[in-house]
Amino acid sequence: MKPNPVVTREDWLAARKSLLAEEKALTRAKDEVAKKRRALPWIKMDKAYVFESSSGPKSLADLFGRRSQLFVYHFMLSPDNDHICPGCSFICDHVDSARMHFEHNDLSFAAVARAKVPWIETVKKRMGWNFQWVSSFGNSFNYDFHVSFTPEQLKGEVEYNFTPFLTRGAEQPGFSLFYKDEAGTIFHTYSAYARACDILLNAYNFLDFAPKGRNEASTMDWVRLHDEYKDSQPVHCCGADTKSH
Repeated sequence: MKPNPVVTREDWLAARKSLLAEEKALTRAKDEVAKKRRALPWIKMDKAYVFESSSGPKSLADLFGRRSQLFVYHFMLSPDNDHICPGCSFICDHVDSARMHFEHNDLSFAAVARAKVPWIETVKKRMGWNFQWVSSFGNSFNYDFHVSFTPEQLKGEVEYNFTPFLTRGAEQPGFSLFYKDEAGTIFHTYSAYARACDILLNAYNFLDFAPKGRNEASTMDWVRLHDEYKDSQPVHCCGADTKSH
């Protein structure tokens, strides 16, 4: 890493204040986009999806629990192989700590994958996740939301991220939001794909403030399943290695 120019405190402060103006403008623009996102029209869900879970079949309505809003993460876990997507896992490592808060503000969470329940439960146990995770193996949910594609579809362009997309990957990442009214009617309110998932990665937000940033030659090239980092070990809140205690 090439060092940045080293300047006086006064010069640094002038540069920092200039950047602060841009940061404030970005925050205001982000707030405005979020407002427009909430104002999008909705689609009434007419298809009755039934998912499989470790506790038996669940409808889309069941995934809401007692809440009126549902966040679905489309996890790239296939029934055809034993690959665990590091990017999806990176995202889902953030979920349990966040959902202890947003569940108290009327938002439920569920991951959905085409993998069958035993494989989902194996991955969930290995990763230490507690969030709700169901299988769409027996329904068309993933295909309807354009995150899974048949071999026939992959022979040409598919629709992904609202545009024609040429890929050999049968699974792609994304997330979708739903609302359930008091009558039990469910509406699809929002979906996002590809780089839109970055906003779910708070670890990236920490790195973006650091001098080296994300420090990657290509997107997520350093990311591994959290139990595969060579230096993985518990660390006390004081920063001391557990071996010193």
